[in-house]
Amino acid sequence: MSSRRNFIQQTALGLAGSVAIPLLGRATSGQPGSVESSAAASELMPVGVAGYTFAKFDTDQSIAMMKKLGAHNLSLKEIHLPLNSSDERIKTDMAKYAAAGINVYTVGVIYMKTKEAVDQAFQYAKKVGVGMIVGVPSYDVLDYSEAQVKAYDIKLAIHNHGPSDPLYPSPKDVYDRIKDKDPRVGLCIDIGHTRRAGVLPEQVVKQYRDRLFDLHIKDVTAGVESGKATEIGRGIIDFPALVKALKKIHYKGVCSIEYEKDMTDPMVGISESLGYFRGVLAAEG
Repeated sequence: MSSRRNFIQQTALGLAGSVAIPLLGRATSGQPGSVESSAAASELMPVGVAGYTFAKFDTDQSIAMMKKLGAHNLSLKEIHLPLNSSDERIKTDMAKYAAAGINVYTVGVIYMKTKEAVDQAFQYAKKVGVGMIVGVPSYDVLDYSEAQVKAYDIKLAIHNHGPSDPLYPSPKDVYDRIKDKDPRVGLCIDIGHTRRAGVLPEQVVKQYRDRLFDLHIKDVTAGVESGKATEIGRGIIDFPALVKALKKIHYKGVCSIEYEKDMTDPMVGISESLGYFRGVLAAEG
């Protein structure tokens, strides 16, 4: 297992290096890098980026980074397109993503503490034109959220946030509250927060396969609350085991990289993380 993991890591780091070299110093130039859609075309399952990765950058900068990374699927965060955006702003920004070849497949994470916040989230998702919200509804609006799922025919993927989260620390905490609800209410499993909660991601993706809509892919340094974000492949998560589990359940969603280390200068770390994960996908294919 160790030698196989080392082989995958060396292969992935090579891929990451080929991505990172032309990126240095040019992250916001707006010119496409040398990495195009070949990696994406060969992927066994769709890979994307969670928008929070680009929290320190504006829309145009984040689009330029995604083009350089060869990443084509985006979970759009309201940092870049606010929930109260005008119809014209939404139309303009969505046209930018489309022109760049970026598929905005969901929005979120959106926090919903009131019925008004739930209404705003679903109206926003409809205007953006996506079929899913990654969200965190408070317990007292969970039934109302389910009603809006039915009214809009938009899925709700509830996101777990680790041991310090009072609502949904682990995927089990989500599943236990939604297992009897409309099948369009499910999970966005954040594997880093899952591992920090002491749970193995490769186990929960199989356990909750019937409600698994989305994945936030990251790595962490330790399987405890104090575990820190790190480049994928440098932490403790067993990515070959995770990919095998996803293949076994025939996962149809997107694997969105969410990079939370060095967020003011993230390109090399994102490149390494994407390269490693794509390397695991190739090795386990």
